[in-house]
Amino acid sequence: MKIFNIINEEDGICTGVLLYYEKEKTFIIELAPELDEWSAPLLLSAFIKRREFTIPREISRLWVQERIIPSGRQNISSILSTHRLKSYDEIRFLELSEGRCIQDSLFIQKTDHLPDYVLLRQQKNLLDCCPLEDNDILCFFADDSTKKIRLSELEQTGELEKIRKNKALFRSGKTGTGGYYMTFDDVYDISASALYSAGTSIPLSLKDFLSFFRKNILDTSETCKVLGCSRQNLSYMIKQNRLTPVKENVKGTLFCRGNILQNQW
Repeated sequence: MKIFNIINEEDGICTGVLLYYEKEKTFIIELAPELDEWSAPLLLSAFIKRREFTIPREISRLWVQERIIPSGRQNISSILSTHRLKSYDEIRFLELSEGRCIQDSLFIQKTDHLPDYVLLRQQKNLLDCCPLEDNDILCFFADDSTKKIRLSELEQTGELEKIRKNKALFRSGKTGTGGYYMTFDDVYDISASALYSAGTSIPLSLKDFLSFFRKNILDTSETCKVLGCSRQNLSYMIKQNRLTPVKENVKGTLFCRGNILQNQW
């Protein structure tokens, strides 16, 4: 991850930081908590007005794109050659320009440290998440809290409605870059802060959940050993609905130990 301070050249004040996750090529802007809508960049002022200081990835990228040469520029090949670049690279162009733009007096400066206010906010980022039944979501957060969220309790938007109505889309939900959001099909995002605020706390940590998973989820070989049966017998039990796999795919099948033990009683 690369970290850049966003500095106002007129007064030397740091208005926030820009995070760049290299593997995912994702930008996230974290604005300083003392910033107001009048001193914030125009593109981001609406977020400040709502007291939202962590900017979504798509808006963060737009802010970056305002400050670099566009990929569709007519002489882009010549520009790439001048800077000895093999392909168009947003972060490289941003670094070359120091993030300067004629619309404001902001520029970026590389740093190795995150401000305390960012570290504090990241305590509410996701460690992991899981779509459940009935459009519920189970979320594990960096502050060791676990919450269950109903999509119906989130602020309703057109995107959220699409997620609710499309089961395949809902089941694609996973943790986004840096734990800043939960993403569905890597297209529709729900911010970690929105999930955190809407969730109902559950007295279960990710550590506890993983301990349960490690001790109670068995593969096909382990299941046959516990039941003292062959793979053929196991297959027959599944077809007779005496045993229900937790997950099936071409690489193998997983079972819950509790369900297996019930077939011994």
